[in-house]
Amino acid sequence: MIRFFLCSAIFFVGLSNVQAQKKSELIEQNQDLKYKLDSISRMVSTSQRNEKLANQRSDEYQSQVTELQDANATLMKNLNSFAALSSQNSENINKTMDALERKEKQLKGVTDAVASNDSTAVVILTNAKQVLGENAKVGVSDGSVVISEKLDYFFTDGVGVNPSSESKGWIENVAKVANANPKSVITIASLNITGEMNIALQQATAIASILIKDFGVNGERIVAVAQDGGLRESLQIKFQPDYKAFYDMAKGDVKN
Repeated sequence: MIRFFLCSAIFFVGLSNVQAQKKSELIEQNQDLKYKLDSISRMVSTSQRNEKLANQRSDEYQSQVTELQDANATLMKNLNSFAALSSQNSENINKTMDALERKEKQLKGVTDAVASNDSTAVVILTNAKQVLGENAKVGVSDGSVVISEKLDYFFTDGVGVNPSSESKGWIENVAKVANANPKSVITIASLNITGEMNIALQQATAIASILIKDFGVNGERIVAVAQDGGLRESLQIKFQPDYKAFYDMAKGDVKN
């Protein structure tokens, strides 16, 4: 019996020791688990903070990227606008240069035409002097060459409408000058002091008819007019440039 109690006591003591040891191990394991849990919690917390910082930086980077994209888009728009403006300015400059070149050609054409008219006047004056003689009444007025003679040289006492036979040679020489300068326009004017414009016009027309019919001068070039001579009667034959053709040319150049 005593042995039984002794054995039981030993068993309970051993059991108590075992339980105490297990409890100590459990406490130790619990502390170890708690340490690990705290460590994991710290790691999770650190990871969360890092994730938050990363998200903040990502948002900042995205904002910077957006700003850069907007700035780049604005820059490209400005560059395109500048390129378009430069192209337009270049086109306008080219148009202006073309217009100036056309105007320069037009002015050159007008200048050449004026110079040609002046040169033609010199040629006609020279021809008239050569054909009619140095003593012929030939002069230049406002760019036109004027050949004149007394009216009674053609019509007795300055009246009548039939030119004298003596004047035919003079008229023929005028025709030679006219045919030698086919681009000039010819105005035949009868100037009287009586005021009888109808007779003066018939006289000018009679001279024009002889030039056309007898000596082959182109009638489209000739204009017959009557004028008041004031105190002097005379017949004037004026050679002048074809101003109508000149004005038509200048007008056409301006339109272009």
